[in-house]
Amino acid sequence: MKKFFDDIKKDMKFKSAGPGKKLTEDASSKPAVVPSSSSTKQSRHAPTEGAQRAGAAALARVEQKHRPKVHTSQDAIRNQVKRELEAEAAALAEKDNAVTAEGSKVKDPACLSVSGVYFTCPLTGATLTKSQREVHIKEAILMRFEEDDIEASVMMVHTFNKDREKVKAAVDIISKYVDNICKNPSEEKYRKIKVSNKVFQEKVRPVEGSREFLQALGFISVMLPVEGQEEEEEFLVLPEQSDDALELMKERRDRLQRGEPVRAQLDRQPQAFRSSPNAQRFELPPEFYNLSAEELKKEQQQRTELVEKNAMLRTKAMREKEEQRERRKYNYTLLRVRLPDGNLLQATFYAWDRLPALFEFVRESLVDGWQPFELIAPGGQKLQESEEVTLVECNLVPAALLTFAWDAAVQADIAAAGGKSSAALLKPELLERIETLS
Repeated sequence: MKKFFDDIKKDMKFKSAGPGKKLTEDASSKPAVVPSSSSTKQSRHAPTEGAQRAGAAALARVEQKHRPKVHTSQDAIRNQVKRELEAEAAALAEKDNAVTAEGSKVKDPACLSVSGVYFTCPLTGATLTKSQREVHIKEAILMRFEEDDIEASVMMVHTFNKDREKVKAAVDIISKYVDNICKNPSEEKYRKIKVSNKVFQEKVRPVEGSREFLQALGFISVMLPVEGQEEEEEFLVLPEQSDDALELMKERRDRLQRGEPVRAQLDRQPQAFRSSPNAQRFELPPEFYNLSAEELKKEQQQRTELVEKNAMLRTKAMREKEEQRERRKYNYTLLRVRLPDGNLLQATFYAWDRLPALFEFVRESLVDGWQPFELIAPGGQKLQESEEVTLVECNLVPAALLTFAWDAAVQADIAAAGGKSSAALLKPELLERIETLS
């Protein structure tokens, strides 16, 4: 694992902070002090031990002042890679292994209805497991600095920070910096941000990506003297901007304000199956559950022991409450749709996806998806595409077999006009890899 991240850091060649690097002076490049001829002629006593210590301390302070620590975006990115990717990847991999181990005790992977829950990275198109998605997306964002540092830093701000209120506060403050500069382009004070400033320290600095965004705007790190202080302090300074550059800053500010988190998209893993008597049989992997496999097994045992004892005592309200509690255990649902030709269409959905998403998926899987159709849930409930209700509210979690039917009135009109529907219902790309449901 360590070698993996060492290779990542070697491959990443991010843009440096440019002019900020020139600010660091090498104390070794200072010219040696040559004593004057008059002074060498004078006899001097050797300095006392205390004087030597004082001189050494003074020299250390001078050298420290001339060697400010300049934080470039490259520094921040390297720290981010080391801190986030290594620690998070190790933790998630360990958790994923633990879940897999638990699941293997309960169900044989070969008998599962679907091998797991998968996601697609919107930046790279890669297919990912649950444990891979966050690390992969952070990696992909950091790689974007090579192409567009503004876009990458905006993604960092909105993706790397979970607290949306803190993100909004930081974005508002950075936007204020830009507004002040654009309104007062010739006033230097608006183009200088004191890093130790309380607002910057409390509101901006803790938000990952905020400093990278400022540097992408053109701010550079500079050590400057502060009135009333002996030590210099770090400032982020923006050189004076042209009118065109100021307009570009406004556009970049707007991009920051409109930014959204980059999230892995659920890969529905669409699959076609031939007609099968096992259509209603579902064996789900541990990823579908909020609880661990062991917790689910324990709950199932307890429920089996109490079902007869409580059957006569529970009211309807109590049963409904229990059903709601059961459904909250699932993050995902596996749905199958039985088509008129007997074939089955299967896909994974979020438990909180709404009916329009289900209808859209089915429509996109059909050759004649333009024709109106109906979906009937177990028990004969006819689902309405126009209803913005979740799959969990329709009792379609954690798995369900639906029945597909063309709209009878439309089919009658097509037949009366002498039209014919396609012989195959599913698109060729699904039929090419149709399987037998075991």
